[in-house]
This record gives sequence, structure tokens and C-alpha cells, in this order.
Amino acid sequence: MASENPNVTILQDVYSEWHKTKGDPSVVLEILADEIRWGSAADGKPGMDFAKKRASKEEVAGYFHELVNEWSMEFFHVNEMVAQGGRVVVLCECSWTNKRTGKRITLPKVDVWYLENGIAIEFMEYFDTHAAVEAATA
Repeated sequence: MASENPNVTILQDVYSEWHKTKGDPSVVLEILADEIRWGSAADGKPGMDFAKKRASKEEVAGYFHELVNEWSMEFFHVNEMVAQGGRVVVLCECSWTNKRTGKRITLPKVDVWYLENGIAIEFMEYFDTHAAVEAATA
């Protein structure tokens, strides 16, 4: 079923590929502006160093490089997307295993995007940072 909001259509394709490839960032990087505001609720907490703020596509590529070096994706499911204009809120559930500790976490996640002309200029992710830090450091 086609979405009325083209940004939702773009992100549906991105998340579908993200899940299928278990974390290949190339499809995400394709939709990013060269300068982007990228953030995470984890904000570089211990064991979540990759989740610090980023300001460019190149820096976000580093985020993904660090993420897949530290974590292995089990699954990433999108439950719903809510859009208004350029803003898209993505309600997800995901599961990751920390490669160093072997601990697996499964948790809800909310991603908030802002796109202009089909290009992402802002991203913020929200998830249970306590659970993620526990899995990465304990």
C-alpha cells in the first residue's frame, strides 16, 4: 500500500533494507544530507561511544562503522510511521547482541527524522539506554 507522504515511502524502503541486511548502512547513508544533525539518547554513554552526536554524512558513516563493530543485529521491525510534513516518527522494535559481552537486548525504539526534498537533515533515536549500557558493559 502506497503512503501519501513521500518521506514515509523513502523510510519504509530504508528500514526494509536495513532489516534485510542486518545493519548495512549504505541504504541509510544514501538519503542523508552532507550536513546532518544526528543524535541519540545514549549520547556516547559508557559502552555506547558510537552513539555520540554527529554533524555530517561522513561522521554518521563512522557511527554505523562503530555500531556494527560492537553490535550484531538480530532483527529490526518497524511497527508504525507517523508523518507530518517533513517530520517522520518511526516506532520500532529491535534486537541486538553485543559482540564483546555476548548479551542480547530486545527493546522498543523511536526514531525521529526530518527530511527536506527527500533528503534527511535531522535524526534522533530514543531507546532504553540503561538496558543498552548494561548489555555493553556488564
